[in-house]
Amino acid sequence: MNPAGDSATRGEESPPPYAAGAQLGWALAVVKRVFYDQVADSVRDLPGGPRGYLMLAALSLGRRPSQLALANQLGLDRTVVTYLLDELEAAGLVERRPDPSDRRARQVLITDAGSVALTEYSNRVGEDERRLLAPLTAAEAAAFSSMITRVARAAQNGPDAGGICPATDC
Repeated sequence: MNPAGDSATRGEESPPPYAAGAQLGWALAVVKRVFYDQVADSVRDLPGGPRGYLMLAALSLGRRPSQLALANQLGLDRTVVTYLLDELEAAGLVERRPDPSDRRARQVLITDAGSVALTEYSNRVGEDERRLLAPLTAAEAAAFSSMITRVARAAQNGPDAGGICPATDC
């Protein structure tokens, strides 16, 4: 029997023969690279590209986070967030206002134009997701998305919130 199983006859590429436990890392790396490349192409004309898209998506939740809170939520360096916000603000997609409870901080809000842009880019990214998950049934794709989101949130939130790593190390 073929050591790759029937996958070779179906034209599927077998994962490299890694040590036990390394296959998940390989799979996550491949999926991340392919998806990131697709999304980067889909949002290439948005200021900040994929990071700009994530920022608009985070701001669309209706909260008015500070720049620091936004940086922490997205796992980005605060100086990177400042530059991204400068670009998004220059394009009229976000607005920064003084925080009424802390004059040193600035709240970040998505503008109406930012919401319209987010809708357009979300449609593109949704199509990227559908292409990536095409080998799965609709039920499998929904389950995969749910499970990977749960693992990502746990990893980001750290062990005190039931996660797997300290928040500063994620």
